[in-house]
Amino acid sequence: MHHVLTRTLAAAVLSTTILAGASGVLAQTLTVGTRAGPESIDPHFTASGTHAEALKHVFDTLVWSGDKLQLEPRLAESWKPLNDTTWEFKLRKGVKFHDGSDFTAEDVKFSIERIPTVSGPNPTTIYVRRVKETKIVDPHTLHIVTDGPAPNLPNDFIRLFIVSSKAAAGLTKDNANEAFNTGKAAIGTGPYKFVSWTPKEQLVLDRFDGYWGGAQPWQKVVRKELPNDAARVAQLRAGQVDMIVRAPAADVPTLERDNTLAIVKGDTVYVFYAEFDMREKPPQITAKDGSALPANPFRDQRVRDAVDLAIDKAALAEVAMEGLGKPASQLVTPGIFGYNDKIPVTKPDLNKAKELLAAAGFKDGFKVTFSFTNDRLPGDRAVGTAIAQMLARIGIEVVANAQPGAVLFPARTRGDLSFVMSGWGTLTGEANYTLSSLMHSNAPNLKLGAFNWRGYLNPEMDKMLQAAAVEMDEAKRRKLLEDANELSIKDKPLIPLAAVSSAWALRKDKVKMVRTRSDEDSLAMDVVPAK
Repeated sequence: MHHVLTRTLAAAVLSTTILAGASGVLAQTLTVGTRAGPESIDPHFTASGTHAEALKHVFDTLVWSGDKLQLEPRLAESWKPLNDTTWEFKLRKGVKFHDGSDFTAEDVKFSIERIPTVSGPNPTTIYVRRVKETKIVDPHTLHIVTDGPAPNLPNDFIRLFIVSSKAAAGLTKDNANEAFNTGKAAIGTGPYKFVSWTPKEQLVLDRFDGYWGGAQPWQKVVRKELPNDAARVAQLRAGQVDMIVRAPAADVPTLERDNTLAIVKGDTVYVFYAEFDMREKPPQITAKDGSALPANPFRDQRVRDAVDLAIDKAALAEVAMEGLGKPASQLVTPGIFGYNDKIPVTKPDLNKAKELLAAAGFKDGFKVTFSFTNDRLPGDRAVGTAIAQMLARIGIEVVANAQPGAVLFPARTRGDLSFVMSGWGTLTGEANYTLSSLMHSNAPNLKLGAFNWRGYLNPEMDKMLQAAAVEMDEAKRRKLLEDANELSIKDKPLIPLAAVSSAWALRKDKVKMVRTRSDEDSLAMDVVPAK
C-alpha cells in the first residue's frame, strides 16, 4: 500500500529549499493570466477543472495529486484498506484553518456529507460516490466505509476539498455560494487566504502565514481571467501580468525570441483520439457517389487498421500541433497507473493501408464526415484538418467538420456522428477512469461506458474493467489495466493520436516556474520570484 513517509520528507525538503531561496523577496505579488477561474468560492459547487485549480490555493484536499498525478499525502498523512470495504485515513496533526481553529476528523466528515447537498451544475458527488459512511475514530483517524471494494478511493479524494465545519455549518444549496463568495465561509487550510473574487474577472488571495506546509514566497496572488489568447499574450508583453497559462502554440516561436520572456513547456495527460462508429447503420458513411454501402466499413477490423496506418502521428505532433504534442501509443500517457509501456506508436504505412482497404472490399475507398472540436484543446482544429488530408492519401474521402465543443458533444451523445476526434485527460492518474468510460460497453445500470456511443462491445474488455474496478491488490489491478490497454489497441474502436503538451510564458525578471503539472493546473505554489 502507500508508504508515504519518504514522499512527505521529500516534499518537505523541496518546499523548504524553494522557500529558502525566496525568503529575501517575501513581499511580492504574483499576477497570473488564466483562461478561466472559479464558478463560486464554494469548492464543492462544481467539478470543473479550472474551478478546482483556483480553489486549491485556499482549500486543501485529503490526498494531493502530485505534478505527475502521483498520489501524495496532504491533510491525510497515510491511508490503507482495513478490509474490502473500509479504508483508514490518518490525518495530519497541528493543522490550522485560516481563522486559527484546529483541523480535525470532524471537518472531513462534514465536507464529505455536505457535497451531495450543495453540489451544482457539474456535480462533485463523483468524488464521494463510493462513500457509504464516515466514522470518526479519534480527532485524527477516520474509517471510510464504501459501498463495495473501492481500490480507487484515494484517487477520488484528490478532489475532496476540506471546508471548516464551523464556518460552513448549516448552509444549503440556496445560500452556500453567497456565504463563500463574501468570504464568510471561505475558511480553508490552504497556503493562501481568500480576499475577494469578481466573477469572470479576478480572484485575489493573501499568504496564510500559519500554513502547515510553511509560508509561501508570495505575499499576494492575483489570478486574472483572460479567456482570449491574444489578450493574454498582450497583457504579458505589456507587463500587466507576470505569467500566462496556455501560451498559444502559434505564438510560442515569437515569444521565445523575446529575451524578456521565458517559455516553459510541459507534457499533459490529455490525448487526442479518433473514434469509429461501429453501429450497423452509421448516419455519415456512404459510397463516394453518396449511395448507401452494403455494410459499415468501420465494423471491419482491416478498415480500422488501415485508417491507423494512414495517420502519421509524429507529423501531427510536430507540424499540426506546432511541436506542442507527442505521438500517442494508447489512451493514457506514461506515468498513469495502468499505462502499458510495451505498446508501440503505430508507424505510417500507406501501401499496407491500401492493401487492407482493398482486402476489406473498399479498394475505391468511401466517404465519411469527420467531426472535431475547434475550441477545446490546443491544436484541435489543425490536427483534425491534417487527419482528413492524411486519409485522402489512401482513397478515403473525408468531409472535415470543425465545430465548437458545445455543438459537437451533444451531437455525439445523440448518435448523429460517425467519425469523431476528441480529447481526454486521465486526471485521476489511474487508467480505469478513462477505459471504463470509453472502452466498456455502454451499461448505464453499472455506471460504465458512459462515453461509448459507438456500439463497441467486447465481453473480454468488460470483464477486465469490471475486475479492475474492485481489485484491491495493486499488482493484479495494474496487470488488468495494462491488458485492457493492449486489447483496446488490438480492437481499435478508437485510435490514440497525440498527447497534448502545454506552454506557459513568464516575465524572466519577475518569476520562475519550479515545476509544471501534467493536469495543466497553474498553481502559485509552483512559482517562485526570479531573484
